Amino acid sequence: MKNIFDNHNHCEFSFDGKRTSIEKSSRAAAKMGLGGLCFTDHNDIYAPEYTISHNIHATDLLDIEAQQKEIDRVQELLPEIKILKGIEIGMHPNCREEARQLIKTNSFDQVIGSIHYVGDTDPYFGGYYEDKDWKTAYGGYLETLCTEMKHLEDFDIMGHYDYIVRYWDYEQTDILYKDFSDIFDEMFRYLIHNGKALEINTKSYQNFNGRQSHLDTNVLARYREMGGEIISFGSDSHDDFHVGLDFAKYAAIVKSLGFRWCAHYEKRKLVQLPL
Repeated sequence: MKNIFDNHNHCEFSFDGKRTSIEKSSRAAAKMGLGGLCFTDHNDIYAPEYTISHNIHATDLLDIEAQQKEIDRVQELLPEIKILKGIEIGMHPNCREEARQLIKTNSFDQVIGSIHYVGDTDPYFGGYYEDKDWKTAYGGYLETLCTEMKHLEDFDIMGHYDYIVRYWDYEQTDILYKDFSDIFDEMFRYLIHNGKALEINTKSYQNFNGRQSHLDTNVLARYREMGGEIISFGSDSHDDFHVGLDFAKYAAIVKSLGFRWCAHYEKRKLVQLPL
């Protein structure tokens, strides 16, 4: 796995990443034989009142200078693993310009654009799903992700399109291409035309309260059919033992579908390494 980077990790600089550290997760990545990892700590400039009432730390913003200084320290300590500097921008219509300015005025290797909040609701704490069937909930999330990434523009990786399946007890546990083909095609056209990566977020396929979601390979097959080639792997780790989680399994799936490369970004420039 020396060519595969884990491009989606959280550590002590994320409000929900205190269980690990840059050093602990970097040591774990080196032990696994990964090519590198990127710390893309949370930065949700806007959080709805619903979220803040459940978690007052949700509005804690990333201390970029402190995070990058610690990455430099650990990189010097562990030269055998490449450690990249990133951020996960929580996209939302209430903070579009602030997000663009934050990216513009700082230096990162990689920027992930993600959706954690839809309007004034929060999937993690359940508010988003109220009074919605599974198709409305999943479709609304995908449409929001598509809209907001077009507004942000300045990002490298579209994060966890299937985040929405994790936190509710619908009988339908998977996001399937056949159910949302139009919105998937729209997202793929944008990613492909603008040279941005589609993320395989392996956290989405873990067990959440007895529910198990699965990657629909038809999503990847359609992305490739439309000309997509840029695949990014991310564990979305918040613990050192989740770094690189199931990467060998999903790399094999990606390779079986005809993809030849795994992607990461260095100083915002695409790097493609053979699978």
